[in-house]
Amino acid sequence: MLGALTVILCCQLAGEMLVAGTGLPVPGPVVGMVLLFVGLVLRRGIPVALARVGDTLLGHLALLFVPAGVGVVLHIGLLGREGAALSVSLLISTLLTIAVTAGIMRLCLRGGAGDGGVGKGKAPEAGQ
Repeated sequence: MLGALTVILCCQLAGEMLVAGTGLPVPGPVVGMVLLFVGLVLRRGIPVALARVGDTLLGHLALLFVPAGVGVVLHIGLLGREGAALSVSLLISTLLTIAVTAGIMRLCLRGGAGDGGVGKGKAPEAGQ
């Protein structure tokens, strides 16, 4: 279990270092999560120990939101001053996310020409 947690934290550290070194406008933990994802895809699976650690972290996810809640309370005055701009940006980003998700879903459901109709409600044949 300690080894799996070390893998997760090393991916986060690598993400932080990559962001600090390149100046990417993305949070380091997000880059670390992408690195972990790529590693798991290349490995073609999730090790049991890593799955157990991930499940444990997800089980305590509510505790991970405490620092964010403290930050909101700490900057409540700023939120009051910039509330309208924040609301508009949240609304626009939510609508864009819904539109992009719907577009990707339509592409996935349409299916390709050579897929034998998969994605149009037909089940794939045994050899596919």
